[in-house]
Amino acid sequence: MSRPTFVVTGANSGIGKAMSTALAKTGATVVMVARSAEKGEKARADVKKESRNDDVHLERADLGSLDEVRDLASRLVELERIDALLNNAGVYLPERMVSPDGLEMMLAVNHYAPFLLTHLLRPKLAQSKGRVVTTASIGHRFCRFDLANLQAEAGFTPFAQYGVTKLANILFTSEAARRFGEDEITANCFHPGAVATGFAQDEPGYLNGLMQVGRSFGHLFLRSPEKGGATGVYLATHPSVADVSGLYFVDERPRRPSKTARDRALAERLWEHSLEVTGLSGAADVTRAS
Repeated sequence: MSRPTFVVTGANSGIGKAMSTALAKTGATVVMVARSAEKGEKARADVKKESRNDDVHLERADLGSLDEVRDLASRLVELERIDALLNNAGVYLPERMVSPDGLEMMLAVNHYAPFLLTHLLRPKLAQSKGRVVTTASIGHRFCRFDLANLQAEAGFTPFAQYGVTKLANILFTSEAARRFGEDEITANCFHPGAVATGFAQDEPGYLNGLMQVGRSFGHLFLRSPEKGGATGVYLATHPSVADVSGLYFVDERPRRPSKTARDRALAERLWEHSLEVTGLSGAADVTRAS
């Protein structure tokens, strides 16, 4: 029997690297996805050394580009199996930037990329009754979700837009649980807590100041990446959640997200919108397991 295989996006640092290490320590095959080949290779070497597992691999992809997401998926479907996809890659930007596809960049990386990648890997995940684990955030509570202004063209506030992307993660998770259940694929998401990473390092305002203080006194204010990613590893591997789907977790326990995050009609509308944006409208059946 082949060993389990886990795919982790945003794996070159922080939570993604910590989750890759923890998963590799179980003896599994781990595929780390990173935007930078140089940083990714260094992270892969670190993970291999710390886990004493040579079955750790790197795929380079800029998830801000839908074409690169598609290219990544075309390579990943060649794996023998995928037991869990950990959608962890995420960005926080202090200014509005636009992706190569004309999309607001935070939304492109944090939502559209995992939405498209998960769909394209659905048949492979179904073969292993796989799990989809997405890194969300308590930041989903601090935003106004307007489908007509998802691209923040009518006004951009960094933290609010980041919250929009994290709310989208939760709505995606709940809808994926409903739609992928027929393939015995589960989908859950989690809030990692305030983690000592590079989050908001380019933010010129108060948020960067708070994070710098936290990083300076991390043992008092912030969690380690290992602690932050522990719930993600739990959702990807633990037998007790093998049949649990559609939930938002904090510290390995399901928690109730915001009222907007529990809006099924909104989740359905976001799903249809995302199918259109990612080019899956009218071809969604192709992503179903055969």
